[in-house]
Amino acid sequence: MTADRKTRTQTQKSPSKRGGSHGPRPLACVILAGGLGTRMRSALPKVLHTVCGKPMISYPLSAAWGLRPQKTVIVTGVSSHEDITRALSTAGDAPEKTKMKLSFALQREALGTGHALLTAMKELKGFGGSVVVLNGDFPLITPGTVRKLLGLHRRHGNSVTLGSFIAQDPGPYGRIVRDSAGLPERIVEKTDLTPAHEGIREVNSGLYVLEPEAADLLGKIEKNRTKKEYYLTDILALARATGLRTGAYPIAPEQEFAGVNNFRELCMAESIMRRRIVEGLMENGVRFVNPGSAFLDAGVSCAPGVVIYPNVHLQGSTSIGKGCIIYPNVRIIDSVIREGALVLDSSVIESSDVGNDSQIGPFAHLRPGSVIRRSAKIGNFVEIKKSTIGEGTKAMHLSYIGDSSVGNSVNIGAGTITCNYDGVNKHRTVIEDGVFIGSDSQLVAPVTIKRGSFVAAGSTITKDVPEESLAISRVEQKNVEGWARKKRGGSKTAPGKKMAQGKTRGTTRKGL
Repeated sequence: MTADRKTRTQTQKSPSKRGGSHGPRPLACVILAGGLGTRMRSALPKVLHTVCGKPMISYPLSAAWGLRPQKTVIVTGVSSHEDITRALSTAGDAPEKTKMKLSFALQREALGTGHALLTAMKELKGFGGSVVVLNGDFPLITPGTVRKLLGLHRRHGNSVTLGSFIAQDPGPYGRIVRDSAGLPERIVEKTDLTPAHEGIREVNSGLYVLEPEAADLLGKIEKNRTKKEYYLTDILALARATGLRTGAYPIAPEQEFAGVNNFRELCMAESIMRRRIVEGLMENGVRFVNPGSAFLDAGVSCAPGVVIYPNVHLQGSTSIGKGCIIYPNVRIIDSVIREGALVLDSSVIESSDVGNDSQIGPFAHLRPGSVIRRSAKIGNFVEIKKSTIGEGTKAMHLSYIGDSSVGNSVNIGAGTITCNYDGVNKHRTVIEDGVFIGSDSQLVAPVTIKRGSFVAAGSTITKDVPEESLAISRVEQKNVEGWARKKRGGSKTAPGKKMAQGKTRGTTRKGL
């Protein structure tokens, strides 16, 4: 039996000390988020830096919510309190149901994790249930791991339970010291290690479950002589000395407990999370041409049959429908791409709705508020802003359509511009079904082009156009015969040829 397997077997034993079976007691969760995060060198609190589109703290918060706690307490520091409370009161930054149940405990002095939890217990005064403790800077923790630890805690009737893991390099972690029977005795921090502890690879994860009798011991934790802080890790030895039942269980890979203290570690966490997202989608029938070059946020969903090419960025709450193809270098934010749509190379789509079987791009830009109906085509270098484009409508080249309502089966010629801004206010353009807009036209809003009308190429339209009409607005063309010959001094030689000949002669002389 290997040392690691032996450790796992021994952890299932429990001493017959005070404790007993803990059934479905009331449950509370505490998220420790009061760390200063000085190594981030950022004005933004560490736990609010995003991992795949969500604040770091939202991941342990979601894991906690999976337990359906009656109360959830966030411990903040003085410098981060206002930012964190504001962020977690904003829609989208925390699970919807959790937002309504959050309370905040301000740790006025940074005196360690033991002091932080003691601060949180003031918010739980009179609660009398189990408390799950998580760290706010553990974005890779999963709900399944937290549920597993709580289950072991209740099954063994522990008063204190902590999650552990086998570290590849245990250097920075607190070691789990066990007695001769394999039961957890205490946690020894890195600064207090002796040679006898150097071979221990089982370390503390920072995930705890405490019963009220153990929480009562928090005030008895003594200040660490080296760091001058109160370590929550001391609760294990205190509980054991008091006769309470304790347990420590290796419950998940090291990766899940990777804390984030600087931008290098943030990048590593985001890379792991992104891989989880992509692998989950591939299992659901999504094809990635190059999985390592796809950048997807945690809130993105893709139906089976979607194909995603390299260097695609899908952000926010984006949803991609069945059978869509997203080509290289595309960025889509908070948008819906419906079944069968194609998004061609280098297009940007923001807060928009793209209909079934539509085609966007290449090099198209849909700005917020755009709605593209079924089978419409938005082509090369076309920009749509806060507009609805009707079914089967085409705008294929070099156009700007802003603050507009465009009907079905409309053709927008190259270079068309809706002039929606008069320098003070925005105005709407309405183009009804079956209209043909010729190339290089300007539609000066507010203006309506009625059903079935034609706008001649090169027109500037400032008045409404009636149904089935032709609107044309051009200066009359005038041809002045012989003008070009006079301009060249009477020569019939084309200007290009004359210049080329002169250049050749000049070069020859210079060469001589």
